[in-house]
Parts: sequence; C-alpha cells; structure tokens
Amino acid sequence: MSRSLSASIQPWVALTRVKYFAGTMVVFWPYAWSLTMAARTVALPMGTFLYLFIMGFIGACVSHSALNRLIGTGCVWNDIVDRNIDAKVERTKHRPMASRQISVFGASMFLALHISILLGMIWRANELAWIIGNATIFPLAGMYPLMKRMTYWPQAWYRDQHRIFMGWATVTNAIPSSAWVLAGGTWWITSCTDCVADTIYACQDMKDDVKAGVKSTALLFGSRVKSYLAFFGLCFLTALVTVGLLNDQSYAFFLIGLVGGGAHLLWQLTSVQVGKPESCWKVFHRNGFYLGAIIECGLLLDYVMTV
Repeated sequence: MSRSLSASIQPWVALTRVKYFAGTMVVFWPYAWSLTMAARTVALPMGTFLYLFIMGFIGACVSHSALNRLIGTGCVWNDIVDRNIDAKVERTKHRPMASRQISVFGASMFLALHISILLGMIWRANELAWIIGNATIFPLAGMYPLMKRMTYWPQAWYRDQHRIFMGWATVTNAIPSSAWVLAGGTWWITSCTDCVADTIYACQDMKDDVKAGVKSTALLFGSRVKSYLAFFGLCFLTALVTVGLLNDQSYAFFLIGLVGGGAHLLWQLTSVQVGKPESCWKVFHRNGFYLGAIIECGLLLDYVMTV
C-alpha cells in the first residue's frame, strides 16, 4: 500500500522539481538583497526583517516562476506549455508532462493550488506590494515559456525588477526616487547574474534545443560562450560596486559581498566546461546556492552593524 501511494505521488513531486533546489535560490536571492538593503536604509527592526525574510523564502519555494527549471508554480506552468518540446530533449523527456504521466487537466489543477497559496501569502500585503505580486504571478511569469520560441533572450522578458521592487515595497510601501536608482542598479546586477546562470544552464541542452527549435543565449553565443560569460560577470561586479555606493554600504559589504562574490564568480567561469552537461549543472548549482549567499552575507553583516 505504501509503495503504491509513493509511486502515485512521485510524478507530482517530480513536477515541482523539489529535488533541484538551486533554482529556488536563484529566485530568492534578488528579493533577499533588496529586502536587506531596504531594511538597512530604514533601520527596520530585526524581528520584522526576519519575518519578511522567511516569508520571502517560502514564497520563492512556492512560486519559482522566473526560470524554466525552478520548483513549484513556474515549473508546473512551464511543463504544461513545453510538454511537447520536453519530449524531444534527452534531459527532459522523462518529465511527468512530457512522458504523459500527468494529464494537462491534473497539472492545471495543481497549478491553481500553487497560485492560490501565493495569492494567500500576499493577501495582507500593502497595496503596492499586492500590485507587484500579482503582476509577477500572472502576465510576467505566464508569458515566459513562450519567449523561448520567439527570441534567443527569453530571460529579457522576465527580468528581476519585480523581486527588487517587492523587497522595497514590502518594507516601505513605496518606491522613492532613490530606491528607483538603487533598484535600477540591482536590476542590472541580477540581469547579469541571470545571463550567466541562464547561459550555463542552457549549455546542457544545446544539441537537443537545436532539434526542438528552442532558442537560448547558449545557442546564440555558440563557441564564444565563455567570452560572453566573462563580459556579463564583469558587468555584474561593476553593478555591484555601483549599488553599494548608491546605498552607502560599508566595508563589510564590499569586502565580503564584492570581493568574495567576485572570487567565487571567477571560479565559476574558469571551472565550467560548456561542452559537458554535468559540468554546466554543477556550476549552475554553485551559482544558485553560493554566489547569492556570499553577497547576502555581506549585506546582512552591514545591516546588523547598523541596527
């Protein structure tokens, strides 16, 4: 009985990608960076900050709608839309939707459950955070899977400004002019980060993507992938310096977040082997867990020193 129950649940667990948690963290870190910077700016009490930090993490675990390999809502919707394409790609052909283990109707009901949880989480948020949250869940995330059929830059449609603005809106119920400047800089940081992460991730499926007609920056860059990764990495570090100066961050952020993050990014770029899917996955995993965490450690120490 228990084995039968486990076998029946397994496709639903696989649909959420719960075993691949690195993607969750890619969603979470931009919100955490923004929240921590905003908390430092307004001297937010530690208890309130921790509550918002934890709720943001739970929201990332449920939504995961920024990239096509993340857990939860984004994965379910992506797999519904891409079920025929996934069936043509070696790495994804055994996914529950591609292998027809789950029906479209069943997956749609599962998606509705995830969305209900997300809406419940932001129900009591202030008006601005509510508007940003709804825009994130529906038009932005909803259109993302279709972008891979239209452009080599699908991530350009669903950038990270919503996560950055959500952090500021949750704390201040406003996005003042200084926050727009800061958010713009942080947007460029996460744009560069996602270009690095997305491209490394897409390198796993380059051959199959050509056959399936899917577009990605990995295919666009071709043999020059590492050169472009180095360029975006440099842009990322430049934006990190700019945001730190705009928000008047202390030495803690620059020493840990900038220097530490830069060293880790350099290690990623030198160790990735773009022709080997296993290497690309390992580096993407490191990017999701460690790069964002290093930067957040610098921001957290700076915040703790201020309050």
